[in-house]
Order: sequence, then C-alpha cells, then structure tokens
Amino acid sequence: MPSEPAPATRWCDVVPRPANQGWPRVDVHDDWFDVHRLDDGVFAICEPFQFQEVISYLVLGSRSALLFDTGLGIGRIDRVVGRLTSLPVTVLNSHTHFDHVGGNADFDRILAMDTDYTRANARGLSHERVRGEVEPAALCRALPAGFDPAGYRTRPFTPARFIKDGHTIDLGGRTLTVLHVPGHTPDAVALLDAEAGLLFTGDSFYESTIWLFVPETDLTAYSASIDRLAALVPRLKKLHPAHNVAVSDPHYLIRLKAAIAQVRGAQAKGVESDNGQITFSFDGFSILTSRAALAGTP
Repeated sequence: MPSEPAPATRWCDVVPRPANQGWPRVDVHDDWFDVHRLDDGVFAICEPFQFQEVISYLVLGSRSALLFDTGLGIGRIDRVVGRLTSLPVTVLNSHTHFDHVGGNADFDRILAMDTDYTRANARGLSHERVRGEVEPAALCRALPAGFDPAGYRTRPFTPARFIKDGHTIDLGGRTLTVLHVPGHTPDAVALLDAEAGLLFTGDSFYESTIWLFVPETDLTAYSASIDRLAALVPRLKKLHPAHNVAVSDPHYLIRLKAAIAQVRGAQAKGVESDNGQITFSFDGFSILTSRAALAGTP
C-alpha cells in the first residue's frame, strides 16, 4: 500500500520500539531483521528500520511451522526462518499488500485466500510501484549488504492451495484457525490460536495509524470484521499485529469497534488533508480514511 513515508523525526527516533525490545531478542545473524521470542513457539520477525515497520510471525508446532506474512522482500526472510526452525514451513499472508508478501517467492508452500484480489496480487508488482519503499526517506539504516534497490520489486508467487474462512492448520500440538476479515483488503485474514489465546490481526489492527483509504478498502466490511474480532476478546490473552508493536492488549479491539462506529456514524471529528484523506485520532491508535471510502458508508 504505497504512500509517502512519515518524516524521519516521527519514527526513526523511536525504533526499535521499546515495547518490542522488552521481549527476548534472538540473534539470527542478519543485518535487516530484528527477531524476538514472544510466546512458546512464537517469534516476531520485525523490519524496524523501514517506515512500514512490518512484523511477520513464525509459529511452531511439533510437526511443522507457519509463517504469517513474509515482509517487504528487502531482506531474506527465508534464511531467517531457516535459522529459527528446521521444521517444514507453510506461508499464509494476512493479506496481499506488497509489504506482506515480499518474501513469498522464496517458499514452496503458500496458502492463499480464494479471491480475485489475491490472484491479481500474486502476479507481483513492478519496481515503479514499490521503489519508494527503498528510497532514503523510507529508511533509518542502510539496506542489506548486496541488495540492489534499482531491482527492487514484488516478485510473483504461486499459491499451493486456495482456502476459505474457517480453514484450520494443524502444526502438531497447535491448531490455528483462519478468520476471513475483509475490509482493509478483500482477502484480509486474522489467525486464531484459540488454545493459547493469541490472535494475529494482520493490518486489521495495530497500534498506529490504521490505513483504510486505498481503493480496495470497504469500511462496511471492515466494521463487520472488527465486530467479529471484538467478540473474541473474552477468550484472548494477546494480539499480535502486523506493524510497529508485536504484542497488544486484546481490549484494543473493543475500542476499535467503538471508534469505527463513530467514524461511520459521523460522530467522530477528523482532520482532513488537501488530498481528501481524513485522520481520526483515538487513544492508542488512529484511523486514516478518505472521502471516497466514507462515501460508501450507509
């Protein structure tokens, strides 16, 4: 989801995020990724020095592992995963925006949502579409050794299997359930580890400015999806979002449910920019949408 990166004074000075540094760091001998051990068998694979601050997650079972997102494709996430586990790895993307599928092409087994949007994004994106992600203004540190920014693109990938809402993934001693939560994109999913009380939220929630302004955004669908996730809160212990901070309190979903209702009901006051985007600020997060997205709100 390309946009102009935030000015360096707004984010470079706060990375790596102190909240993430509170979790044990795992040395994977890599100059791009910052890896933290969160729960038993859960690792956060962070890209803190690029303005997206993407976080992918490796979840281990006794027989296999799941990689939830593959990041920007700037660093080699497959090599990092190989240093963390020798188990066979399956990839599932929280959605197919470029900053979550960048490393897909380096994996053999990819589960993908059965949507036209997913199939279109699996074809990849050209350098012209994503070159802003590797320009100096988007970075807080040098790019990895040997990386060629002039050749940066989102490589095509081939899903091994298309899945739908409710699909379960048995890793051995750990079962994950895929929840289709459209709104941010048509193929957005959350990943539920019901026994452990963990919910991997993708871009449906994170502690920052939640982007809901791109053409594929559907605020009505998003609101229904947040209602669904908020209903899980009594059974949850932690949220694992896809940007910025790797561990959040589940009660943020209750607050987000109320916030999006206020935005859609014209009860919240936003700040509009010259390009028609509107920011609504709440405690702990904000919502960035647009006149065009709101026009589709009943």
